[in-house]
Amino acid sequence: MGLRERFTDQMKEAMKAKDQRRLSTLRMVLAAIKDRDIAARTETSREGVSDDDILTLLTKMIKQREESAATYDTGNRPELASAERDEIAVIREFMPKQLSDAESRAAVEAVIAEVGGASIKDMGKVMAALKERYSGQLDFAKAGAVVKEILSAAK
Repeated sequence: MGLRERFTDQMKEAMKAKDQRRLSTLRMVLAAIKDRDIAARTETSREGVSDDDILTLLTKMIKQREESAATYDTGNRPELASAERDEIAVIREFMPKQLSDAESRAAVEAVIAEVGGASIKDMGKVMAALKERYSGQLDFAKAGAVVKEILSAAK
């Protein structure tokens, strides 16, 4: 079952359970997926976006909500920060397990060795390979810092 179907099924369950917060979050995600589908349409292809594209979208949505929650915390609006964190929890249910810092570092080192990264010039190749293999599992901002650190030391 693809992500799109899982979201639809969970939305139906939330309707039955009358869980308004979960229902609104799932509807918001499905609307964002539909927007992506529409943007990706061409005259020859009417297919929706892939699960990898959906994972990328979910990652962006989580990041946006984390930033909003931090802003609400600094603005002394704990109820709004809590609502953002509730949305994050619902969205994360559909994401693959996130790699720990140690697992992330090991993945970065493995990809650098595989791609043959020798200097900072190879950062683009390494990041592309990481995104291809670990979409939705890796915080690419943190991974980028690790890649930069390792490749800078490899001079």
